[in-house]
Amino acid sequence: MPKDTIAISAINFFEGGPLSVLKDCLGYINSSRFASKYTFIALVHKKELFDEADYPNIRFLEFSKSRTSYAYRLYYEYIYFGRFAKENNVAFWFSLHDMTPSVGRIPQAVYCHNPSPFNKINFSDLYIQPTQFLFRLFYKFLYRINIKKNKYVIVQQLWMKNRFVEMFDLQSNKVVVSPPQISPVPDRFLESEKSNDSNVDTFFFPTFPRPFKNIEVICEAAILAAQKNNKFKIIITVDGSENKYSQTICNKYRNLKNIEFIGLIKREEVYRYYSLSDCLIFPSKLETWGLPISEFKQFNKPIFASDLPYAKEAVGKYDKVRFFDPENPIELSNLILEFVEESIVYDRTEAIDYNEPYVKGWDELFNLMLK
Repeated sequence: MPKDTIAISAINFFEGGPLSVLKDCLGYINSSRFASKYTFIALVHKKELFDEADYPNIRFLEFSKSRTSYAYRLYYEYIYFGRFAKENNVAFWFSLHDMTPSVGRIPQAVYCHNPSPFNKINFSDLYIQPTQFLFRLFYKFLYRINIKKNKYVIVQQLWMKNRFVEMFDLQSNKVVVSPPQISPVPDRFLESEKSNDSNVDTFFFPTFPRPFKNIEVICEAAILAAQKNNKFKIIITVDGSENKYSQTICNKYRNLKNIEFIGLIKREEVYRYYSLSDCLIFPSKLETWGLPISEFKQFNKPIFASDLPYAKEAVGKYDKVRFFDPENPIELSNLILEFVEESIVYDRTEAIDYNEPYVKGWDELFNLMLK
């Protein structure tokens, strides 16, 4: 008797964090007990992104046109996948990239990781990143299409669950909070190194340049703080070559003596800079989680983070954090000065209390979806 088929759809993932999430999911599936019970098909952007020998229990299908235009993406999601599900006798469909496809009456779930519909509209972004600006406006409507057909909608944080329930009129028991599983920082990095100038406090912001990452508030804060005490430096992982936003930032602030723009760096280099740094600054206005917060906590070092729900949830209970208004460089500059002058007082925080459904890891999630 043939086994039921489960489709794992992620045709838009091709790099960075989303691709890592997909590989992590497929790695779990391949070695799980579900691999002998079901036939798994992974719908991906390009097969070359994977070593298929690592996933012998999964069949890969490539959709290389999925990123050539939004027309192809919409065609696949809302027209083609319905036919595909019938032809391949799909019994469950798991979409890992926000959109709920039209696949008939079969049970399905969607993993929603893009928080852009909840971002405040800033029309200056239209000049800096016009495609992303317009797609962000459209994303709210893409989320809405078919969303109530899902058995479950999966998000990473409680604040996103609350916004989904409110915005799309979903039942709370159909929205699952599934926080990411944070990989431990390798032990060899956890012992702090001394920077070249131990008399200078080092702040660090690892980021890919997007307008919502809010790099400019750090730069403006540095200008203000340096007028009173310049015994600090701030390292930021952009150099102006990445896109128009980073170019704008670097052109405006490149001459600041307290800022070092080092460009994008590999994961192990990020760990090394964590080790060298005295404090993490995380000013982003919008995140699904805020991975550097969770990573830097493993060093038990101070964190300055945006006073926003995503950051408070990522921080959880931690005794070395100060939250600041991400729109207020004066507030951040005062925190920098308090840190340098060793007069900082940290905020009191509490662990987040999650209601069901709440799962940890892929095993608990698949158990819930497939039961």
